Amino acid sequence: MDELIRFTAAAVQLNAGADKAANLEKAESFVRVAATSGARLIVLPEVFLWRGPQGGELAIAEDIPGAATTRLCALAKQLNVYLIAGSILERIDGNRRVYNTSILIEPSGEIRARYRKIHLFDIDLEGSVSIRESDTRLGGDSVVSVSTPLGTICMSVCYDVRFPELYRRSALDGAEIIAVPAAFTAKTGAAHWELLVRARAVENLAYVIAPNQIGAGTAGIASFGHSMIVDPWGQPLARAGEEEGVIVAEIDREYQRQLRRQLPCLSHARLT
Repeated sequence: MDELIRFTAAAVQLNAGADKAANLEKAESFVRVAATSGARLIVLPEVFLWRGPQGGELAIAEDIPGAATTRLCALAKQLNVYLIAGSILERIDGNRRVYNTSILIEPSGEIRARYRKIHLFDIDLEGSVSIRESDTRLGGDSVVSVSTPLGTICMSVCYDVRFPELYRRSALDGAEIIAVPAAFTAKTGAAHWELLVRARAVENLAYVIAPNQIGAGTAGIASFGHSMIVDPWGQPLARAGEEEGVIVAEIDREYQRQLRRQLPCLSHARLT
């Protein structure tokens, strides 16, 4: 596949629950909608395959490659798209915790890269949200940036968006597009979601594709929704509301290159 300078990207917003089969079927249907809209890069949200109560992760975790990823690889090949499967809970041999893993699938149907969420969401907001991902999940330790004909893609997941050093490292390695599949909570999302997503775009002069979960699902913790695609100047190109669906926007890499020439802040970085 030749390099693409302009193409359409899509973010899928879902309200996933604890029924893996139903979630996968719904995700596949929205991926088809995105492809019909002309999208060449489609990003699903975090834990799109299963969003159940904490403590159930080990029982539903999968190998990668596994049953779900095999279906998604076939779908990406059929539709001739790049597909980022937001995150799947990945089984770890001999461990009672799991990885929260995002994968990038090529139009050939092959898994090109996998990223294991580095930063685990352990918080206790009095009277609102109490979550300890580290009780059931294990953090990854590698930043992943992938060169593709669509540009170099930085892979990340949800809570990672609060840690700008991850994205700066990727940007200095050439990342042009940042994927932030998320299940951002309603409480923190209302205060910080748009602020953080747009900040990561501005400081790295990068496109950010940030699909979020919506609704409480069976986990009982409400997610914020409001998925976004943001350009390298920090301007939202597309926004979702508070329901499931697909948003699309054009990625213009020549425009991005022009901005990076005019405002070469990445080459001015000193604390790296």
